[in-house]
Amino acid sequence: MGVLLSQKISMYYERFKDIDVTFTKDMIHVTGLLTQQIHLKCGNDFWPCVIYTASFSGAKVVANVKTGLLAKLQTTNNFVSLRLCFKPEGETNTITFFVTARVIASAPYGNSQDVNMFTIQFTNRPPDEFIEIIGRILDANVNSKKRKEDRIPLTPENLRKLNMVSTETVVFIESVPRRCILRDLSFSGSKVIMLGVPRFLLDKEGALRLEFNDPRVSYTIKGKFVRAEAVEGKKEMVALGINFEETSVPMGFKIRLNDMLTSVRADFHSGEDDAKTSPSKS
Repeated sequence: MGVLLSQKISMYYERFKDIDVTFTKDMIHVTGLLTQQIHLKCGNDFWPCVIYTASFSGAKVVANVKTGLLAKLQTTNNFVSLRLCFKPEGETNTITFFVTARVIASAPYGNSQDVNMFTIQFTNRPPDEFIEIIGRILDANVNSKKRKEDRIPLTPENLRKLNMVSTETVVFIESVPRRCILRDLSFSGSKVIMLGVPRFLLDKEGALRLEFNDPRVSYTIKGKFVRAEAVEGKKEMVALGINFEETSVPMGFKIRLNDMLTSVRADFHSGEDDAKTSPSKS
């Protein structure tokens, strides 16, 4: 493992140690969690389970108790291992590991007599792979709020860094696709240029399609046109600012923007350090 990755994982662990992540459908997709391969190991036996939430210090899982799990826990003094399996988007290999833990609470899940929610506490720091997968998401979530207005101009260089397919895309207005050109992006919105009359577009709701490579993925993000300005020398064109609907912004999009902004900061600080250590010329 490289020094920079090791430092990033340590930073993730210290910053987000006790923050829970809920495994929603979006979270399962973006982490590549293989839900059919998650198990609780108790003694030498395995019980399929559903991971509900997790942090770097523990997790909550749901499992069937009609198969002897509660009795087995008594024989191991509530010690278990949680088997986790991920295949992150764009990766060819799965990542599988065990986290040693202890069950500290158990209660029926909802009104079920067959299924319990188990609260487990990790007895050791989880593997670096887990910290990296979850930490990357938490970091993107934090920065999407803290840096939500930071605009990324879509220059050829930034397009390359974002792995964007093109600045040419479509925005759906009243379900009708309209061609447009992207000018910038942020966690909270975008500026586009398109044919149109400002007064007929301002305050209308729309949905902007964004396409990326490596891996190839497309996001359609809902929003509203909140600003309009003329395009110099192009009377038939209008520049529109779109504010994204916060709940419709996919986690995968947040991660892409955050990875780019983080790498830009890292390159900037690296350049500063190089300048400080370079010998001056007299």
